[in-house]
Amino acid sequence: MFIVRYRKIFFAITTALVIFSVGSMVVRGFNFGIDFTGGSVVEVSYENSRPEADLVRAKLDTLSLGSYSLRPTGDTSFVLRTKELTQEAKVGVLNALSLDSQVVAKEDRFNSIGPVVGSELRNKAYVAILVTILGIVIFVTFAFRKVSEPVSSWKYGITTIISLVFDVVVPAGIFIALSYYTHAEIDLLFVTALLAILGYSVHDTIVVFDRVRENLRINKEKKSGDSFEVIVGRSLTQTISRSINTSLTIIIVLLALYFLGGETTRQFSLLLILGVVAGTYSSIFLASPILVEFARSRNR
Repeated sequence: MFIVRYRKIFFAITTALVIFSVGSMVVRGFNFGIDFTGGSVVEVSYENSRPEADLVRAKLDTLSLGSYSLRPTGDTSFVLRTKELTQEAKVGVLNALSLDSQVVAKEDRFNSIGPVVGSELRNKAYVAILVTILGIVIFVTFAFRKVSEPVSSWKYGITTIISLVFDVVVPAGIFIALSYYTHAEIDLLFVTALLAILGYSVHDTIVVFDRVRENLRINKEKKSGDSFEVIVGRSLTQTISRSINTSLTIIIVLLALYFLGGETTRQFSLLLILGVVAGTYSSIFLASPILVEFARSRNR
């Protein structure tokens, strides 16, 4: 198949995407939300209609809150995320959210997260991602333990690691680059989306690997003598339609959630869309070509 034959082109595309994503992380940095840094969340609603966000931000800017996030939610509400507020500062914020006597903000929710708790959540998020990747690699290595020719079973696990790193780094990097315009923050929903991406991506990759294993068995039984490159190409041909159709179905649902869902799930669905696209790309254009390279390096 042309994907295997021209794998160096896709390796170059992969490298460019990774460089761009890592670059955006370095330049933009990680804009951690209060889930990880500590702070306060204030949710207010309005009796009649919600005022324009720009008018509210203009009043909030006079309070010296530093970095904050103001997002509309529902039809008549705002959610404000900012540094930890004292009781006096909270009163000032509520007054700023109430533009005048006719537009009064009613407090619906107020939560505070200390910096210690936020730091602990951030560390647990890192651990959750690493444990998930390690568990997936162990499972893949075990599942393909009986496959030793021409690529050892542990190399399927290494290939999975490379694909999973791509599936995490690229969506995260693009999301961070887009946050310059969307003002999105890295919160617990961000971590949840990454874990969901890992699960989806490895599922798609294993489908392709399993077809490779099946075709290796058929090739051995029939003594066809096909090369590993031909077998991988045939396996991709047999699974590519399934992978693309499944991904398109998921993306359609996520697009509906992005455009029709609430503000709180918009960034979550955006990251999932990026992850599904990256996972589909890696399972088709990255994982299988890497297996071919492993086989070729063994024969050199």
